[in-house]
Amino acid sequence: MVLRESDDVIVAIENLVKVEKIPSGHFTGIGFAKKVEFGFYDFNAKKFNPKTFERVEMGNVTGSIAWKNADPSIHIHGVATDDRFNAYGGHILSLMVGTGSMEIYITVDREKLERKVEQPLNANVLQLPCKP
Repeated sequence: MVLRESDDVIVAIENLVKVEKIPSGHFTGIGFAKKVEFGFYDFNAKKFNPKTFERVEMGNVTGSIAWKNADPSIHIHGVATDDRFNAYGGHILSLMVGTGSMEIYITVDREKLERKVEQPLNANVLQLPCKP
């Protein structure tokens, strides 16, 4: 998919997953971001500590597609660079396309994968079927 300025990347992927009934998959991407919010997970507080960067280039976006109950569950990480070539990265909480475009390449898997909240982490964890 090619997204344009002001598109919400996570919402666009979720919508595609719903419309195309994608059971699971993974994706990569590159492009310009108007705004990206990274979150570093504090295991003691059981929440993300967010930090936002504006007008950056996403040198890498990578993630997985699964389901949580009846909704798509997107897990996304990335690396962004600013105009001074400083790099920032980690778990992406939100991502909005900037001037230009963002290209997202999705690989679809056949088996439906689920996520569920596991304790004591209080985090969504991918549930993989056990196969002998």
